[in-house]
Amino acid sequence: MRKVLSSVVAVMLTGTSGYAADMYEPQVIEAPVQETVVQTGGWYLRGDAGWSYNKLRGAHYFQGSNKVDQDFDSARLRSGFVIGGGVGYQITDHLRTDVTLDYMFKSNFRGGTTGWCGAVVCHSTDRSSMSALTLLANAYVDIGHYGAFTPYVGAGIGGSYVRWNKLKNTICDDPGNPGCNTTEHDGKKSWRFTYALMAGTAIDLTCNLKADVGYRFRHVTKGDMFGYKLNGGPGYDKGYYSHEARAGLRYSFNGCETATYIPPADIPVYK
Repeated sequence: MRKVLSSVVAVMLTGTSGYAADMYEPQVIEAPVQETVVQTGGWYLRGDAGWSYNKLRGAHYFQGSNKVDQDFDSARLRSGFVIGGGVGYQITDHLRTDVTLDYMFKSNFRGGTTGWCGAVVCHSTDRSSMSALTLLANAYVDIGHYGAFTPYVGAGIGGSYVRWNKLKNTICDDPGNPGCNTTEHDGKKSWRFTYALMAGTAIDLTCNLKADVGYRFRHVTKGDMFGYKLNGGPGYDKGYYSHEARAGLRYSFNGCETATYIPPADIPVYK
């Protein structure tokens, strides 16, 4: 009886070992994997429009055939509309650069001077206007991404081509020449050194398109203003500041998500 039971146990163990060997034979299959990657670098185009509050730093002219340098009693440059565009490159997720070209439409100038009409002091009112084309190379730091918003700060350097129109100088209290008399001085044009400081935020509209809302401070240095005529001039402005509220769009060529193939992982499956 003991021999019979030993034989039965031996047979059962042999069958179990064979079944276990069949059950745990590994078979490897390959599972393809895709990963979504957001492209952050690349070229972009931009367009902007805004309103510029201008602050003239002052103006002066030569009085009496270039003998006396005289400051304007008052000199004010009105606000103007600004439009522009540019092309840029997103270097990293936090650093980008661009080159911009902006045009400031005609801004009116209002001023006044005091001089001598013979032996009597007389006064003038002065009217003109100015426009400017500004070319800047800019760099920006994108501070971080907060949902759809990306605040930034930036700075730019370049030049402005400033064009003054004719200056109309009107005197109405000259006792030797009754009535109001106007003298026109030819306006001057010149390139000026310019720098700018910017701050704002970009707002995601689509994966490629962003709205850009911001502020720009711009300093345009001094230069020629008007020419000589009838014992007056030439004149020069002392440069001006502009405080600009701006809004625009930026279109990025590499802003959308793309599916990137990742090599498959080996996944063991047992049967």
